Amino acid sequence: MSDSGALTDGLSKRVDACGLICPEPVMLLHAAVRDVKAGECIEVIATDPSTERDIARFCEFLSHQLISFERIEGDGAVSSLRFVVRKGGS
Repeated sequence: MSDSGALTDGLSKRVDACGLICPEPVMLLHAAVRDVKAGECIEVIATDPSTERDIARFCEFLSHQLISFERIEGDGAVSSLRFVVRKGGS
């Protein structure tokens, strides 16, 4: 699920990939990247642990920049992963 409504935190798009497993979070990010301009940022929230590796590789391979990554904990365990990706120029 993607949301491009009025985002106030410097993000151009938000992707909710919670509950989805590989390769779906990266596929949603890939689609979101197509919808934004170079230099704009996309937030991805995911729950699949493999997404941490997959998004980093996606960014490296396609020359996007992984601006930030954090593990969001709930009840003493990681409940979700948050990424901010800046679209590379082209």
